[in-house]
Amino acid sequence: MASVNKIIVIGNVGRDPELRYTANGKSMVNFSVATNHRFQRPDGEWDEQTEWFRVVAWGPVAERATERLEKGAQAYVEGRLQTRTWTDREGKERKEVEIIASQITRLDRRGELAPAGTGYSGGSRGGESDVVDPDDLPFD
Repeated sequence: MASVNKIIVIGNVGRDPELRYTANGKSMVNFSVATNHRFQRPDGEWDEQTEWFRVVAWGPVAERATERLEKGAQAYVEGRLQTRTWTDREGKERKEVEIIASQITRLDRRGELAPAGTGYSGGSRGGESDVVDPDDLPFD
């Protein structure tokens, strides 16, 4: 029986990516991404709801995200959801849902000459451009 765990989020980076290294030297990064959902209330007024996602990336994906993303940048994040459980200092069990990113791409441009994308899918990029036009994405 097949199963799929895949999430795609396009939103704004909420804080600068923080690159760290594990004890065995593997790089990892944490940052958050916010998405906005605009909807009309029953009274006819428009409202907006912001949803925050915690993103974790490893290896080359983490390093590229750190180099090319900062707070406020628009980013495409693709990966899988993972629930992490731990016990806090007061002894309470906590749970957190994270996106374990397999691809992160910057969608907006920063400066006229700076590269815009951070996409990485685990293979060679083969000289592809790092600039991704949002109109080229396969969805609205």
